[in-house]
Amino acid sequence: MHKENQLKYINLLKKELIPALGCTEPIAIAFAAAKAREVLGAIPDRTVMRCSGNIIKNAKSVTVPNSGGRHGIEFAALLGITGGKADLMLETLSSVTEKDIDMAGELLKNGACTVELIENAPPLQIEAVLYKGNDSVLVEIKDSHTNIVRIEKNGTAVFKKEAGADICQDDDYGFLTLSEIYEFVEEVDISEIKDVLFRQAQLNTAISEEGISGSYGMGVGSTILKYSGDTVEAKAKAMSAAGSDARMGGCPLPVVINCGSGNQGITACMPVLVYAEHLNVSEDKKYRALALSNLISLYQKKYLGRLSAYCGAVCAACGSGAAIAYLATGDFDVVSRTITNTLGNVSGIVCDGAKASCAAKIASCVDSAIMGLHMAMENRAFNSGDGIIKGSVDKTIQSAGRLGRMGMKDTDTEILRIMLDS
Repeated sequence: MHKENQLKYINLLKKELIPALGCTEPIAIAFAAAKAREVLGAIPDRTVMRCSGNIIKNAKSVTVPNSGGRHGIEFAALLGITGGKADLMLETLSSVTEKDIDMAGELLKNGACTVELIENAPPLQIEAVLYKGNDSVLVEIKDSHTNIVRIEKNGTAVFKKEAGADICQDDDYGFLTLSEIYEFVEEVDISEIKDVLFRQAQLNTAISEEGISGSYGMGVGSTILKYSGDTVEAKAKAMSAAGSDARMGGCPLPVVINCGSGNQGITACMPVLVYAEHLNVSEDKKYRALALSNLISLYQKKYLGRLSAYCGAVCAACGSGAAIAYLATGDFDVVSRTITNTLGNVSGIVCDGAKASCAAKIASCVDSAIMGLHMAMENRAFNSGDGIIKGSVDKTIQSAGRLGRMGMKDTDTEILRIMLDS
């Protein structure tokens, strides 16, 4: 592969595999509110958070990190206002204090924050509007979780840029194909990407271990270990689920995300690390497999977009299953068949927001990927014409993206209606 093309892959990994504290949707809300408070220069009398349906869906029920166990859009915004640091981006809430939490709680009791749905919005849009006396500030985010496209003070724009199309459709993703991803993974000087992959392995392992040992969510990870025995398959599922248990349960440890999602970052990482240890592969091979997993996860989002009704754990599990195939066989055809078999099984699992059950969905997707791998190793793959399966793995990935992005639009709307129906 030409060095210029290698740099595209290297830069993509460095751009997407970044640390984030907590579920990225409430953190994005906190970030927007913190930035607006910074511009306003005071604690507001009143705050309005206007959000797209997908943001509301993913921020409604999940626990806000460093919040004392609280959850919800209003508290995420208010904690961003009282103690958030916008310059920390997706770690905005990493240094909040008890005083900040108490102040946010008082504001919440006084009804200082309201939430509004932005009708006919793109999947990822947030507007934080803060009022203090005669002053007001608006901060708007679109397309990715920290992508500020507009800041207004007292109705006058102080910052503005074009939002553009869904960021997953731009040049950062347009060059991706499975064969080129594989070629990159085989040829890259691993020192070029080791730091970002090491950070992902280190941080995501820490939160997964915390999820196993602590009491978070429904304890999906620890339940799998208790009842499924000490097998590599069980551990791969359990460690992935446990990371989500902790993250959805408000654990204050950061994770390294994939395409804006911590759950996807965990799912793309932990099964690969478990199998790398089980197979006793070299460090070099482990990091190449991690790169493969992350890039395949990102590749699927090229057609799907960052947020939709299609559960992103499917994409990440496809990536980790393919990477395990790479570790076990080093055979491109086995890698391809693993992806096909996984997408032929669990495509269409719905995303009904970020909450405790995400851990169970992750475990199901990883289980499907491992089964898909075992089928692939027996030279078995679902055939073209079997549902959404096409004649090549790239076309199958496109089909799954079309299913989630176009076919599940109405599903997304109905999920939100169900979630908001009290």
